[in-house]
Amino acid sequence: MTILDKIVAEKRQEVARCEAETSTEALHARPEFTRPIVSARAALTAAGSTGIIAEFKRRSPSKGLINGTAEAGATTAGYVAAGAAVLSVLTDEPFFGGTPADLRAARAANPATPILRKDFIISEYQITEARAMGADLILLIASCLTPAEVVQFSEFAHALGLEVLLEVHDEAELRSHLTESVDLVGVNNRNLSTFVTDVDTSARLATLIPDHFVKVAESGLQHASTILALREAGYQGFLIGETFMKTTDPAAALAGLVAELSGPVSAS
Repeated sequence: MTILDKIVAEKRQEVARCEAETSTEALHARPEFTRPIVSARAALTAAGSTGIIAEFKRRSPSKGLINGTAEAGATTAGYVAAGAAVLSVLTDEPFFGGTPADLRAARAANPATPILRKDFIISEYQITEARAMGADLILLIASCLTPAEVVQFSEFAHALGLEVLLEVHDEAELRSHLTESVDLVGVNNRNLSTFVTDVDTSARLATLIPDHFVKVAESGLQHASTILALREAGYQGFLIGETFMKTTDPAAALAGLVAELSGPVSAS
């Protein structure tokens, strides 16, 4: 059983518990459910956008504890001040140390910034949860879903007003799972079965993603030179978490990267 298999198995149990505890009707009644959505697509494609999707992540299965002291509201507010175009917040607790409370804190601290609920979506209930938490965007991971589920969940998300980021990690997933009902296409340079990272994955898949989708590169993005090269290849979004979160001041790390992106860049 791969790490991804373990995560999905745990997620099915978690969703069942959540559905038993909180009805869909109760989620619809929460104040954030009717909040106007802030478009991640618009934020990433706006003139002068950094394209950075800055992620709040405490730990991961591959790296273990990354940052055990950062607070979601303060950290994400710092990200926005440093130039983040979009925020990503992990809400998976067993494997990534995140909680729905983290997303709610980020939402309260950043009312005008798009927020991605970063989790392993396997059910329409989780999409309804995302809307009720204050998310603007959900993640659908091809490795976890059938092509039919991607269509089902993306259309359901759109019915709730949410945008959709489809994540793939190879050409086969892109060809089998890409559908017009998603808004952004992310290429995860980290294989979710082995957790090995290869930044060249984004470069290889760039030309295979139609240009009317917003292209997002994910994982392993540490250097400004890499981001600039991927921008030339057609990417408009760059999801970065560990690079920032492993420092004592994630917002300062982002600010430093933004400064490098707008100035001379070394080939490191």
